[in-house]
Amino acid sequence: MPLLRFDLIEGRDEKSLRKLLNTAHNAMVEAFNVPERDRYQIVHQHPSNELIIEDTGLGLKRSSNLVIISIVSKARTISQKEKLYALLAQKLESECGVSPEDLMISITENGDADWSFGLGEAQFLTGKL
Repeated sequence: MPLLRFDLIEGRDEKSLRKLLNTAHNAMVEAFNVPERDRYQIVHQHPSNELIIEDTGLGLKRSSNLVIISIVSKARTISQKEKLYALLAQKLESECGVSPEDLMISITENGDADWSFGLGEAQFLTGKL
């Protein structure tokens, strides 16, 4: 059930994009203990001039391989979030060649009433999920 939005600079081929999404999903399964088929991912690709992602004074060196992941999720513990950040940085670097300096993640939390997976129902409230 976490919803992940990926903002990328355009130019990745289909194979490398699929690898990126699979790798991110595997990190979500491990860190947040979500079911394997609990997968909701949206990709937005932008011309390089449409993404201005600086370093907030941390001295990070960004490249055109930048990956921004925005996550909407039910509440997670601080340790789950920290595990996710570390797993994403490690796995995206080792499996996809994305430098940890090119990774930015933001999590927005919401509650059971904030989700409908279809049929005009709030499945967390009805007990179907």
